[in-house]
Amino acid sequence: MGEKVLVARQLPNKFIQQIEQFAEVDVWDSELEPMPREQFLKRAADATIVITTLSEKIDETFFESAPKIKGVLNLAVGYDNIDIDLAHNKGVIVTNTPEVLTETTAELGFTLMLTAARRIVEAVEYVENGEWKSWGPYLLAGKDVHGSTVGIYGMGAIGEAFARRLKGFNCKVIYHNRSKKEKAEKELNVEYRNMDELLAESDFVVCTAPLTSETKGIFNKETFKKMKDSAILINIGRGGHVVESDLIEAIKQKEILGAALDVVENEPIAMDHPFLGMKQVIVVPHIGSSSINTRDHMVQLCVDNAKQIIAGSEPVTPVKK
Repeated sequence: MGEKVLVARQLPNKFIQQIEQFAEVDVWDSELEPMPREQFLKRAADATIVITTLSEKIDETFFESAPKIKGVLNLAVGYDNIDIDLAHNKGVIVTNTPEVLTETTAELGFTLMLTAARRIVEAVEYVENGEWKSWGPYLLAGKDVHGSTVGIYGMGAIGEAFARRLKGFNCKVIYHNRSKKEKAEKELNVEYRNMDELLAESDFVVCTAPLTSETKGIFNKETFKKMKDSAILINIGRGGHVVESDLIEAIKQKEILGAALDVVENEPIAMDHPFLGMKQVIVVPHIGSSSINTRDHMVQLCVDNAKQIIAGSEPVTPVKK
């Protein structure tokens, strides 16, 4: 066929068989272990397309190692692992998997909020450790979500999906975004706030923003001081949004109540990370879009994009410069 697709993680065979209809396929043999950098660069040397995850860094070294590359297909909605400007300057198409994971990711964020608010992880451990001896009026008492004020940082598609889920909880929903979303304000009854106002008013602060130079480290020592001491931070954006040492200190100093995180700065998290010893922090392993249906749709988009690029056609979900 003359065209090769390098797949950086093991995927269900039904998708590999589709790719084999129009290209040679080289698949890394692990679903959970990232392909070592040297292996990735070596096997990309004759590749036309690479299907990547957030673990694969696409930079100058990659492009030097992959002179035949036509497309980088990220199995994610974000693409902060890819030097987009460099790719476009080299005439390489970059695609992602937007929209298909919106509802599932918002659902995970909502789950984290409820779990943290009602201290579910602590409650399960309490029972499993044999500590449940009797009833107490304030046993594992948590926070109400209903009637609370929820501040959403980043009112994109996922932020809007999160806001929709709050309707049934009679919450006041406020948001901060780099631009106002008047349509969302009307349809979802959400109110715009500047960042300081959002922090000061919110019982729950939910980060759904993409990671950019402007948003990196936005939740830091100064930010936490502006939040309620009863507030909980939920992050389903990127780990880089949070200065982790500042979050640890803010919780220890009782400047905020706690956090529920789908993402951390360095993934997978180190087993000696302070978060793992803190009852006020919940960490799950970046599973925001991890439902079977959504992951199938994401992989199918990558397959369809690969087929289009190899055929010389416009891909389904290109990342524009």
